[in-house]
Amino acid sequence: MDYNTIIVRFGEMSTKGKNRKDFINKLARVIKKSLTNYEEYYSMDVRHDHIYLNITDTSNFNYNSLKEVAGLHSFSLALKVTDIYELDELCDICLEQIKKEEGKTFKIAARRIDKSFPYISDEINRAIATKVLKNTDLKVDVHNPDILMSLEIRVDGIYIFTQTINGIGGYPSGSTGRCLMMLSGGIDSPVAAYLMMKRGIEVTCIHFASPPYTNSGVILKLEDLLSKLNLYQEKINLYIVPFTKIQEKIYEISFEGYPITIMRRMMYRLAEKLANKLHIPAIGNGESIGQVASQTVESLNVINEVTNMPILRPLCAMDKLDIIELSKKIDCYDISIRPFEDCCTIFAPVKPKTKPKLKECKIIESKFDFEPLLEEAIENVELKVIKL
Repeated sequence: MDYNTIIVRFGEMSTKGKNRKDFINKLARVIKKSLTNYEEYYSMDVRHDHIYLNITDTSNFNYNSLKEVAGLHSFSLALKVTDIYELDELCDICLEQIKKEEGKTFKIAARRIDKSFPYISDEINRAIATKVLKNTDLKVDVHNPDILMSLEIRVDGIYIFTQTINGIGGYPSGSTGRCLMMLSGGIDSPVAAYLMMKRGIEVTCIHFASPPYTNSGVILKLEDLLSKLNLYQEKINLYIVPFTKIQEKIYEISFEGYPITIMRRMMYRLAEKLANKLHIPAIGNGESIGQVASQTVESLNVINEVTNMPILRPLCAMDKLDIIELSKKIDCYDISIRPFEDCCTIFAPVKPKTKPKLKECKIIESKFDFEPLLEEAIENVELKVIKL
């Protein structure tokens, strides 16, 4: 059917209280950025319950980018009609539009938000359905119709639509805070970054590189992954931390089974240092309980001991197959499985400890002065900016 308006719905943001207006205005700004190439073809009307995009040229307007806007629950392509006071006139318009749809069955669902409109919802439904039945071969199906024609009768006009498209929900980008995301290049961490972006968190990424043990192809892989995530956050900073000296020292002095644990403790120390430098209040990663040795509850407890920063783990309770499915959905999977190993897999011990002891970790770490190595690594980080 024809449309001249897009109705944007907030979903979870509708539950907000006094700060709801801030979230809505943030979403409006994100929508404008996503539609940068179409500014001349629409205007925006921001209200407390919806955002309306008034389209002036549908032939040149592309709404597909709205599907990837965090905070947008759903949107409908609607025909807005004004100055309609007679039911017969409304029936004629709906008949004309429903004829443009494909299907054998239909249902009419009217909502009279403007109570001054002289007909109640049931009268509207019956009148339009009668008109359609008399003038088409369509049949009524109130449970599972091929065509669901919805009408919202509001003060400023009547919105008619048959199509509602889902967004990704959550909160608009940057509206709930910032996080330093530990990005490995595998399947999990890009999915975790996406889920945090979906919750309105602005993600900055950190990667630990160990040349010459790790291939430079890993960095290209990360850039390609983040270019996919640019759909949900238009600019992503990637900080590459030189980790070779630290990693070599860890494997020189560690007890059997402990290198991964010590390595992760050092990574968290580095992440905390960089986060503090960038004024970022949280660290995130793609850890999932029990997936590998360093992700048992006992391991996480020992590794976390080095930092007081909150650690965000959106994949914590997710099944690996569900993570893979989500990776494919956001178009990251084929990039993630490229055969370039990171420092975690290159130096993985044969029998890593699944229940490491904090006392043992502290004994190992007392064997060398790691603080100068950490400071040197932070001083030599490389920044890459990935943006649309």
